[in-house]
Amino acid sequence: MGKDKRVDDYIAKAGAFARPILIELRARIHRALPDAEEGIKWGMPHFMVRGKNVAGIAAFKAHCALVIHGEGQQGDALGGYGRIASIDDMPPESELVAAIKNAVERVETHGSATTGRDKPAPKPEIPMPDDFAAVLADNPQAKAAFDGMAPSHRREYLEWITGAKRAATREKRMATAIEWLAEGKKRNWKYENC
Repeated sequence: MGKDKRVDDYIAKAGAFARPILIELRARIHRALPDAEEGIKWGMPHFMVRGKNVAGIAAFKAHCALVIHGEGQQGDALGGYGRIASIDDMPPESELVAAIKNAVERVETHGSATTGRDKPAPKPEIPMPDDFAAVLADNPQAKAAFDGMAPSHRREYLEWITGAKRAATREKRMATAIEWLAEGKKRNWKYENC
């Protein structure tokens, strides 16, 4: 596949020490994966198969990084190959080829180089407090808005209300919640456009 000009630009803008490392990593990845598609993802060059990420490279102030998607991260540097500060720090080409082939195999069998994370168990429902249910019942517009919200948004309101330590705080939060719900606002509406 052809090379992406944005990757050329990324390499050209990298520090002088990093350019030869990035050029060599790019060449090794293309030798291992001749049909690789190039692109910029998360601000760094990536190499893909059928649009799925396989590998990425990045330059920092004092080192470069190599990421093979689906491999665990080792150490404190981005990617599984530590801080690459010189060509001598790069993994052997045979190791890189094997890792890339494994990532491509994961893309072909799972649809992604990462095997995916287990989905977290759903959070248990928070029971509706009687006092809040009564306040909602007195305001049909707020109740309709609350009932029409996604479970996560209802949870935010309920956690906020039940998290109050003092009765006065709880009363104030319920009054504010009713006001916001009557206006159709989510609990954290203030931060929606940040």
